[in-house]
Amino acid sequence: MKTTARHQTSVKIATALGLAATLALSACSATGDPAPTNSAPTANVDPVASAALPAAFKKAGIINVASDIPFPPMEMFDANQNLTGFDFDLAQALGARLGVKMELQTQAFDSIIPSLQSGKHDVIMSGMNDTPERQKTLDFVAYLHAGFSILVMAGNPEKITTVLDLCGRDVAVQKATVQAEILHGYDDKCVAAGSTPIKTMELPIETDVQTAVRSGKAVADVVDSAVAAYAAQTAGDGKIFEVVKDPDNPAGYNPLYTGIGILKKNADLANALNLAMGAVIADGTYKTILAKYDLTDFGIDAAGINLGK
Repeated sequence: MKTTARHQTSVKIATALGLAATLALSACSATGDPAPTNSAPTANVDPVASAALPAAFKKAGIINVASDIPFPPMEMFDANQNLTGFDFDLAQALGARLGVKMELQTQAFDSIIPSLQSGKHDVIMSGMNDTPERQKTLDFVAYLHAGFSILVMAGNPEKITTVLDLCGRDVAVQKATVQAEILHGYDDKCVAAGSTPIKTMELPIETDVQTAVRSGKAVADVVDSAVAAYAAQTAGDGKIFEVVKDPDNPAGYNPLYTGIGILKKNADLANALNLAMGAVIADGTYKTILAKYDLTDFGIDAAGINLGK
């Protein structure tokens, strides 16, 4: 989902929001403020996970979650301006197993790790990729495994079929994500093919990136597969974008684990969340949430910490 920042698929919700709706609702929650929420999944407390939760969080009754809202389908607002999305639903399920509330709060992605370091938030749930570089600062409780996709205008007017078709062209990505880094990894291949490196355009939020493609400022958006598929399905009732299907990379490019980010010093919290994740996998809740957002292909079979290599 997000890697030196973000990473990933598609989603179907009862009230599908188009890009315009997402843009209109993106200012509904100020940075750091709790977002209005939908009703959360409920379940019995898992005794093993709850027992592992550090006392400070039990006493507070809440885990403050930093999240770059909106980033559909991971976190977004519905037609009533309530928060929804895969990360939101999973956070509620995990909180229920731990016996505390997990509250998503808006935080810009390029400052999301500092928000933990300052004590403003306790964990990150924002489609963040688990990478070796990030593991120097954070531990990650895995919850998805997926790659990046190329999002283009419907009909694919630029005839883009693989990532190398982006050589020498303007491509938009979200700022502070790993997409730009990954695309620059193709520089030598672009030159060897007789072209020039991909020209990346980094923009503040994903909706800005999609706007750049719609306006013709960029030929494509390289983004988590989940986000690309959601945009293709919902923007303009599915008539604005499409996802490039590369037969050699059916699950997207550079598949990575996505996880909950927790500071190294809070290893006990990471352990408790990992136990809670194991509980929601075992009882089928995780499978249900994956299916709700059409993310089943990107699910993991077992909980784990720092699976990114």
